[in-house]
Amino acid sequence: MNKKTKKISLFILLIIILFINFYPLPYYVIRPGMAQVLDEIIDVQGGYDEEGEFMLTTVRMGEANVISYVMAKMKKYYSLEPKNAIRLENETDEEYQVRQSYYMENSQENALQVAFQKAGKEVNVTMNGIYVLSVQEGMPADGILKPGDRIVAIDQQNFDSSTGFTNYIQGKQVGDDISVTFFRNGEKLTRTVAIAELSETKKPGIGIVLVEDKNVKTNPEVKINTEQIGGPSAGLMFSLEIYNQLVKEDITKGYRIAGTGMISSDGTVGPIGGIEQKIVAADREGAEIFFAPNENGAKNSNYEMAKKTAKDIDTKMKIVPVDTIDDALAYLEKLEAKK
Repeated sequence: MNKKTKKISLFILLIIILFINFYPLPYYVIRPGMAQVLDEIIDVQGGYDEEGEFMLTTVRMGEANVISYVMAKMKKYYSLEPKNAIRLENETDEEYQVRQSYYMENSQENALQVAFQKAGKEVNVTMNGIYVLSVQEGMPADGILKPGDRIVAIDQQNFDSSTGFTNYIQGKQVGDDISVTFFRNGEKLTRTVAIAELSETKKPGIGIVLVEDKNVKTNPEVKINTEQIGGPSAGLMFSLEIYNQLVKEDITKGYRIAGTGMISSDGTVGPIGGIEQKIVAADREGAEIFFAPNENGAKNSNYEMAKKTAKDIDTKMKIVPVDTIDDALAYLEKLEAKK
């Protein structure tokens, strides 16, 4: 092989390597993440210590290239998810990060509210409005609202929850106009937005994804450090950890307890993604109990999928179904202390 041919071959090889490593595919690779001990990132001022541990669980996620795609096909508990299952339509990287950040903030606020109420401690909740997380292209809000806008009133009416906001909108007729008052970069604005039929639900709407903006003040004060974690799925475990630091009795009973699930302000536990990977992560960290969203017994619920994974990896970890935080607390109350 002469020098010229060798150079051409090396160039072609370099192009192939670059293609394999950097050509993006329309998938995300989901794999087991970590089980994070919560008393290392949550501190209730003057709170009680615990013998056992509560742990949140995570997944690791990245955009697929050719190599990671092939690995995900070959490795157990690596999964591929289409991008449109992870990202909203036409959502930018910035919008995605904003959405994950707000989900985490809302998860912490709900956890504080639930834990303090369950412990009979002082908590004050002030509703500031609704944060816009994303705007659906082609819907009435497109070009009027932006991610990060804080809606404070609709038709000059305030709402004490996102449910009140949604119910008001869905009570309108398609074609009606509403007046939306919101803050953007500190400036208060009011714009008229039409009501349309949402393509997914066929219900009236304006085409936004939202989350509550509220302030939760507690006594005692709670510090939560979650700089490296996003999304809403740690809500249940946040609530349990905060509650445990507030009450004298150690509800861990000396066990390593992992779990997952969104938490609503009324204590309802909601489903999450990546349950199989989270079971694997919890087992690797030696968890003995795992709380999984039961989804009221629905087919293929997080709980059912968690049980299947636990059996498959032959873990001794006990999988416990929960629909509310009360379910988790009731289970722990009956649990015998670890010897």
